[in-house]
Amino acid sequence: MKTACVTGGSGYIASALIKLLLERGYAVKTTVRNPDDMAKNSHLKDLQALGPLTVLRADLDVEGSFDDAVAGCDYAFLVAASVNIAAGEDLEKELIEPAVRGTLNVLRSCVKAGTVRRVVLTSSIAAVFIRPGLQGNGHVLDEGSWSDVEHLRAEKPTSWGYCVSKVLLEKAAARFAEEHGISLVTVCPVTILGAAPSLNFNTSVPSGLALLSGDEVWLGVLKATERTSGSVPLGHVDDLCRAELFVAESPAAAGRYVCCGLNTTVAELARFLARKYPHYDVMRNLHMTDDDELLEKPRACVSSAKLVREGFQFKHTTLDEMYDNVVEYGKALGILPNL
Repeated sequence: MKTACVTGGSGYIASALIKLLLERGYAVKTTVRNPDDMAKNSHLKDLQALGPLTVLRADLDVEGSFDDAVAGCDYAFLVAASVNIAAGEDLEKELIEPAVRGTLNVLRSCVKAGTVRRVVLTSSIAAVFIRPGLQGNGHVLDEGSWSDVEHLRAEKPTSWGYCVSKVLLEKAAARFAEEHGISLVTVCPVTILGAAPSLNFNTSVPSGLALLSGDEVWLGVLKATERTSGSVPLGHVDDLCRAELFVAESPAAAGRYVCCGLNTTVAELARFLARKYPHYDVMRNLHMTDDDELLEKPRACVSSAKLVREGFQFKHTTLDEMYDNVVEYGKALGILPNL
C-alpha cells in the first residue's frame, strides 16, 4: 500500500483529494493545525471509514512540524496555504513571507523523510494570469505565463499579496527542489467548483455561486477574474484531484501544470444559470455591481494543453458538468438558500 501525505486536511481541495486517495487504495496522513477542532475537522472522521487515514497536528509556521506527517510517505501533496486573514498593511511580512517560509518548511521535512518520490505543490491561477498587456483577443495563458510581481507590488490590486505569494513560493520551491534533488511538480488550479467532504470552503465556491446567491462581494470577485484574465476559467474539484494524482504517479511529469476544464464569461455563465436555475434571480443579480464591459466570449484562454497532451482526460468540460453538485453543496455551506 502506497502512503501519501496531504497537508491542510481541513480545507476544501485537500478533503476531496484525501477522499480520492483513500478510494484509490492509498494510506493517507493529513495535517491540520488543531486536530481537536471538530467544527473544522469532523469530515475527517467520516473519511476514516473509507480507509487508513491518520490526522496529525502541524503548523506551516513551525519548522519541523511536518516531519512526522511525511515520514515514510511515497508522495506529499502540499495543499495547505499560509493565509493570514488578519493581515494588516504590511502584506510582505504578514502574508507573503510566511507563505514562502511555510512551503519550504514542508519541503525540508520531505528531504528529511528520504522516502518521498514526488512532491505535488498546489499553487493557483493567481500565479499565472495577473500581468499588464493582456489587452485584445487570442491570449493563451499556460505554464509559461507568470503573474507580474513588480506590477502587482506597484499597482496593489485586490488580493495582490496572495498573488505575489503564489508566484514567490512556486519559484522558491522550484529552487529548493533542484538544490536538494526533490522531484517537484506544481499544479495551478483555476476557479474550482464541485462538492467536497469539508464544509470549510475557499474563495472559488462562493464566487462561482455569486450569480445565484446575489452576494455583491463574491460577484465582484467573479467579475474581477474576467477583467484580469480575459475569461472566467473553471475547473471541477474532482478533475483537480485526479490531475494531482495523475502528475504524482506519472514518472515523466515535470514543472507546472495548469488545471482548467472550461473558459467562459460572466455573461455566458449568467445565461446558463438563469436557464438551469430559474427560481434564482440570476439576471437581477448580474447587474448588482458595476458591469464595466462584460465579455460575450472569452478574449483569452487558460490552457491545460500540457496536462492533456501527457495523457490526462478531463471529465467535466461543460457548464452542466461544472455545476453538477455544487448548488446542493452551496446550500449545505449556507451560501445559497434552500429554494
